[in-house]
Amino acid sequence: MFISVCNRIVLLVFPHTAQCRRDYMEKEKLERLSAFINENKGKRKFTQSVELAINFMELDMNKPANRLNLEVKLPNGKGKAQKVIVFAEDKAISEKAQQAGARIVNNAEAQTMANDKLRLNELLKYEMLAQPSMMPSLAKMFGQFLGPRNKMPKPLIGQDVKQAVENITNSIYIRSKGKYLPTVHCIVGNESMEIEKIAQNIDEVLGSVAKKVGKQYIRSVYVKLTMSPPIKL
Repeated sequence: MFISVCNRIVLLVFPHTAQCRRDYMEKEKLERLSAFINENKGKRKFTQSVELAINFMELDMNKPANRLNLEVKLPNGKGKAQKVIVFAEDKAISEKAQQAGARIVNNAEAQTMANDKLRLNELLKYEMLAQPSMMPSLAKMFGQFLGPRNKMPKPLIGQDVKQAVENITNSIYIRSKGKYLPTVHCIVGNESMEIEKIAQNIDEVLGSVAKKVGKQYIRSVYVKLTMSPPIKL
């Protein structure tokens, strides 16, 4: 937006997105993150993920209200291609999903997968969406296997198919595990990404968690690469 002040044209910039401010990643922490990743990256024959661990204090995870089950869309993605399956019979849904780069699986192929242990395990490599009318049959086919792993397909309800595929590609899931231990882990990028983009992803995760449980309950935050020791931010 431009305005005139004392006969001069001035550009006003309004911080309207989360990326315009840094609530958690202060300069000192950003420098620590940068030094850590630069020191540890490139030491493996594969691109390592950047992983975040959040530890809580004085938060009773036995209370259902405090348990985490969050979907967080990372503003800069995970830094790697994510494979997506869309279970669909509807032609329009299938075409839009294919345009977005998803693999289409119809009911007949889904039934074949359900009866093949090898193909069942391959499903764990995918994020999955489904035509709503197929959800009951998918629950019968895959519920026992995918349910305990929190990998059941998500129904496409009131969503643009292409947008839904994009969202699930860039989303991570933060869930309380085990006997509701006071810690959660998630991926926030990989070592080849720009440090600033990784930091923005970390901010998005911490902001979402703090909104759910309260910032005061976050005791500490650690980051690590796949094969590196962790460092406290």
